[in-house]
Amino acid sequence: MLLNIIRCIRPKQWTKNLLVFAGLLFTLNSRHPASDVLKVVLAFVIFCLLSGSVYLVNDVLDAEKDRKHPKKRYRPIACGKVSPRVAVFLAVALGAVSLAAAFRLDFFFGLVTVAYLLLSTSYSFVLKHLVIVDVFSIAAGFVLRAAAGALVIHVTISEWLLLCTTLLALFMGLAKRRNELVTLDNNAGEHRKILEEYSPALLDQMINVTAACTIVAYMFYTFLSRTGEGSHRYMMMTIPFVIYGLFRYLYLVHSKNLGGSPESVVIEDKPLLVNIILWMVTVAVVFMATK
Repeated sequence: MLLNIIRCIRPKQWTKNLLVFAGLLFTLNSRHPASDVLKVVLAFVIFCLLSGSVYLVNDVLDAEKDRKHPKKRYRPIACGKVSPRVAVFLAVALGAVSLAAAFRLDFFFGLVTVAYLLLSTSYSFVLKHLVIVDVFSIAAGFVLRAAAGALVIHVTISEWLLLCTTLLALFMGLAKRRNELVTLDNNAGEHRKILEEYSPALLDQMINVTAACTIVAYMFYTFLSRTGEGSHRYMMMTIPFVIYGLFRYLYLVHSKNLGGSPESVVIEDKPLLVNIILWMVTVAVVFMATK
């Protein structure tokens, strides 16, 4: 029972919450006390618990549709291993504990967690049924994570960070929709009604646009942005990692039919994972060197 409950809160998807570390990573040239690092770690834990609450509610609402999906039908709630009543109770408990902890950590961080919970709940009930709005809602969740990580340590939220996060999240969200559409084929509408509003050709165009915009926005960020205590023009060294990462992801989407689970792709594809690690190390070195 316990293992099934853990599966319901989807630990594999907690990698999404690593975005709360972005504010700390991009201000390493500032003087951060050890308490700031601890605050970001706690913020990460809180978002993991809060997102787990959202996943429980979402799985209860989608249980019937998940049973028609080749992979999602094995989710504990969909296959009957965890009852909807237990799932709802746990969702409320996790949500309440997460919000209380968030406000205890920092008031403004707490406000962002409330906004995230409201957005995620709205997505589960309404927004995921609206074409294009559904993908923008997913992207907004990523932006709130990044903003929360900056607020909890009281650093300036870079407009470039928010823009690049939005574009990258849109890129991955559209790729996920494409994978669902291609994988389910004629049964796509039965699993998720909104998929009937999309087509592979439309999604490919949107994916290409967001990929190009992401690269351009990141380039401008490395050229123009100032965070922490100064500029960081040597961030231009990280541009090749971003381009390779997007190209590699496109390759996996089109050639390997992956993308339905972005967090799994990032972890399981070794070239992509190594690229991300190298990007993070390079960013850290650049900022540490400009102290």
